[in-house]
Amino acid sequence: MNKMFAIVGMCGAGKSIASEYLEKKGWSKIYFGGVTMKKLQEEGLAITPENEKMMRNRLRQELGMAAYAKILIPEIKEAIKHNNVVLDGVYSWDEVKELSNAFGDNITIISIVVDKHLRYERLKIREVRPLTEEEANDRDISEIENLAKGGPIGYADYYIFNNGTIEEYYERLEEIIRKKDNNEKND
Repeated sequence: MNKMFAIVGMCGAGKSIASEYLEKKGWSKIYFGGVTMKKLQEEGLAITPENEKMMRNRLRQELGMAAYAKILIPEIKEAIKHNNVVLDGVYSWDEVKELSNAFGDNITIISIVVDKHLRYERLKIREVRPLTEEEANDRDISEIENLAKGGPIGYADYYIFNNGTIEEYYERLEEIIRKKDNNEKND
């Protein structure tokens, strides 16, 4: 059976780095945040932190806290038939439960963790959707209080501590892949 990794972490932790790395290795990537962007574009709204927050909240009000998983499960089911899959940006505990109900033990959660001050510094200078320290802090608080984002981070099967170099980051990701490959061979 093909593998599925769900990448979780706070904004700016480096979730996309892991997802892009796996995608370059041939994995299919499904970006949860893409749902927000797609819905904003469909409504002709600008992609801003305020509009993103509004759309995330609206989708969850309409579909529940597992909204993004519910929307994406058909796409994930199709992708996993043909390839390993990386889920970029699973947010809420309810999404983890929804995905676990749909895919059982075939989902591995990898949490990306970074010291907050370093994460905020990286967010200021990132090319796509940079955030000020105040915006990042507001988003952190909103995601913790309103989205139950801490659950998936705390419940992860594996952790990558992203305070160091990109080489260290990739080494840890490769170590996790090897562990999963070895576990499957021993089953």
